[in-house]
Amino acid sequence: MKRKKQTSGSPCALPRRLAIILYDSVVVLALLMLAALLAVLAGIENQTAFKDPGYTFFLAAVLSLYFCWCWTKGGMTVGMRAWKVRIEDNTGNRPGWGRSLIRLLTAVLSAAFAGFGFLWSLADGRKRTWHDIVSGTRLVRI
Repeated sequence: MKRKKQTSGSPCALPRRLAIILYDSVVVLALLMLAALLAVLAGIENQTAFKDPGYTFFLAAVLSLYFCWCWTKGGMTVGMRAWKVRIEDNTGNRPGWGRSLIRLLTAVLSAAFAGFGFLWSLADGRKRTWHDIVSGTRLVRI
């Protein structure tokens, strides 16, 4: 099914992006707690993230599903909705699953390098981060 083309808004600046991250971190924490509860109920106990590979992969999959689902289906996460921002590809449409996954993985790298991938938006004329550039997406205010 073809996605409806959206009209672009103004680029999202770094302070708003950081507010979205803060807002979404509450949702992410709740999802991780729910995932941990489901793991315990399934009989998977005494697992530690980043120590037990299977459990770490499970938690990463839950988070990946959250972000990619939100971006592909609604064009925004809970935090993006609160701060009136949406994601779109370079043609103005919601990104697909592949583009969303690329964005998520490169966003981790953007943060991992002391946040430099995010700070890049301060120097970019279109306020793009590394993960915007690599994935061919952008955040726009609505």
